[in-house]
Amino acid sequence: MFTGIVEGTGVVVAATDDDGGRRLRLSPDATFEDLHHGQSIAVSGVCLTVEEFAADGEWFEVFLAAETVEKTYLGDVAEGDRVNLERALPADGRLDGHMVQGHVDTTTTITGIERVGDDWFFEFELPASIAKYVVAKGSICLDGISLTVADRRDSDFAVAIIPTTYDLTTLSEKAVGDPVHVEVDVVAKYVENMVSGYADALQ
Repeated sequence: MFTGIVEGTGVVVAATDDDGGRRLRLSPDATFEDLHHGQSIAVSGVCLTVEEFAADGEWFEVFLAAETVEKTYLGDVAEGDRVNLERALPADGRLDGHMVQGHVDTTTTITGIERVGDDWFFEFELPASIAKYVVAKGSICLDGISLTVADRRDSDFAVAIIPTTYDLTTLSEKAVGDPVHVEVDVVAKYVENMVSGYADALQ
């Protein structure tokens, strides 16, 4: 599990198509000295597994299965692109964001970016497949970042970005039209499942 509190960004230093998927080598800007084989790591919100790594933490490699290539935009990233990085939450760690699984529900598109004082206001298309899970003031994970829905309309939603989040994540490099990974709050899915079970029982 992750928290959506991004530890830093990383640069794609190599991207290679492989049988059944794609392999990425990433160089993090933060010090990841405790990397090990099989470790879970969120790459722009996508839960992946560390397969190889440098002992000094200078780089690590992850493999994208065919489904991941199909359902995320990581199949399109190229050398020099930056991604958000977060290692899995330790059992004794603090949950400063919200519960994030790293299981991306869909991708969406940035439709607007506006600076408001020191903050930034980002607007996104609201895909019909996730609309029922997105509520005003609710949690949402965008490119691995735990955020709060500031505004929710029929076809789009918006979030407010504080300077720290803007500076420490890839949001500062995003433009209108760029894709973003979306993971809705898993609690909403559990509630939906429980309520539907009761509804079925009453019929």
